[in-house]
Amino acid sequence: MPASSLSALPDASFCKNTPLQVTLGRLRLESGEELPSLDVAYHIWGRLNAQGDNAVLICHALTGSSDAEDWWKPLFGAGQALDPERDFIFCSNVLGSCYGTTGPTSSSPDTGRPWGPTFPRITIRDMVNAQAVLARHLGVKRLRMVIGGSMGGMQALEWAAIYPELVETVVAIATSGRHSAWCIGLSEAQRAALRADVSWRDGHYDPAHPPTAGLAAARMIAMCLYRSHGSFEERFGRSGEAAGLFEVASYLRHQGDKLVERFDANAYVTLTHAMDSHDLGRGRGEYLRVLEGLEQPTLVVSISSDALYPPEEQLELYAHIPRAELAELVAPHGHDAFLIEGEALNQLVVDFRSRHRVSSNLVSPALRRTELSPCLKSF
Repeated sequence: MPASSLSALPDASFCKNTPLQVTLGRLRLESGEELPSLDVAYHIWGRLNAQGDNAVLICHALTGSSDAEDWWKPLFGAGQALDPERDFIFCSNVLGSCYGTTGPTSSSPDTGRPWGPTFPRITIRDMVNAQAVLARHLGVKRLRMVIGGSMGGMQALEWAAIYPELVETVVAIATSGRHSAWCIGLSEAQRAALRADVSWRDGHYDPAHPPTAGLAAARMIAMCLYRSHGSFEERFGRSGEAAGLFEVASYLRHQGDKLVERFDANAYVTLTHAMDSHDLGRGRGEYLRVLEGLEQPTLVVSISSDALYPPEEQLELYAHIPRAELAELVAPHGHDAFLIEGEALNQLVVDFRSRHRVSSNLVSPALRRTELSPCLKSF
């Protein structure tokens, strides 16, 4: 059943392949607030085996959707990192987004209108707990791998921390164990761009007249960090000056306009706040000690030209997660290389999985009996 939303706002129809949708029960948030109903949009590939232990979860980034094959196609296929003949692969639109999962564009049970800016503040942990509810609904009992880049990598690491007995391996790409002051500052600059739009109205904007200029400006700020100095110089240089508009300016305007067509401003604010909340150590103890307590084999992938989550942040994860492996994706594209260099990333993950292949008949009886449901009692 699809999440309710205003037809003028983006929804799951953006996905090239229509997602499946399900309405689940209540979800208690980390803040203590409770969502009375949880709608989740998701895609699946492959078939879940009888033991429920061949699942792979993909976690998407900030403005991504559950249609992972659309944005990560090089990783899909027989013999690839994500093999539907071997794995039951699923990806859900994250809590707080606007592509079919409950978020600011969904109807509030109190008013019958979209939550808008009154949608509860959420965290990366809340996203993971919503995914866990879906996993239980699907019959998943173990996850062979949780994989994600950027905000998706934050979710993958939180899966390892919240549900250690359910996750066999983790792949965390171009991400960190806690959001830095650098990233928080950039998030705030993007939210400020939205607030500066006269149509913002503290988030209570008319759906027919959303803050398009503010959202486009926020995206333009982000795109400068998703790419790199070198990639901009090589691609654009000072081209366009004679015509009165630098090509790089035209490119950024185009990217801003594209996001406005497919994303909601309140969802953007909700998700950037969730990213800023990211800290594996919050409420668990000293940060580095928490990293040292993560037991799963973990592939940490850094991008050589990433200015948003620079390689030193992945080096920190590698240095403190006991069974971590570090791989560098050497590319000039900046942070978005995890979406651009799909073939190279696929090979890194294929190699990692071949080193840590776990068949169901090698899992201990205690682990085979482990199910998701006991872990959800606190929801």
